Amino acid sequence: MFTGIVTDLGEVLEISGTGDRLFRIRTGFDAKAVPIGASIAHNGVCLTVIDRGGDWFAVQASAETLELTTMGHWAPGRRINLERALKVGDELGGHIVSGHVDGIAKVTAMRPENDSMRFTFEVPSHLARFVAPKGSVALDGVSLTVNEVVGNRFGVNIIPHTQAVTTFGGYQVGTEVNMEIDMLARYVARLLEKD
Repeated sequence: MFTGIVTDLGEVLEISGTGDRLFRIRTGFDAKAVPIGASIAHNGVCLTVIDRGGDWFAVQASAETLELTTMGHWAPGRRINLERALKVGDELGGHIVSGHVDGIAKVTAMRPENDSMRFTFEVPSHLARFVAPKGSVALDGVSLTVNEVVGNRFGVNIIPHTQAVTTFGGYQVGTEVNMEIDMLARYVARLLEKD
């Protein structure tokens, strides 16, 4: 489990393999303190550490993960949001995030709003019903509060700090991001389904 509070801006160093792929990631984390088998969210995708070195660790992504997330389009040099898994007693600064991506959202508009940047995202129609004003959403692993919803589009404000310490600072219209809907919204929708 994660909170959607990014703790490192990593970089893809190397990608190898066909079908399933191995990713070597440069990190500011103390790699020696990251155990083999640890879970780390990569732009919101929970992956297991299988190897590590001085300033890097390696993870493997299945063909299904590559197909359902933005990972299938990653290349060396790409910056990615990293978050280590929660420990008992850690502060819950964002919201509960599982690291299981539900789909891909796309930036459709950006405009300055005071010191912040207002982003508008378009989501697949099957996910739109899970997005609500003042609800939570995780985009590329970042916990965000939804400002408004119109059809299958919604807006969020990104403060300068978030732009500086996450990948949001490099987004532009057309950028695709991994989206995880709020876990509470998922279960409420399931409970309201008619048999």
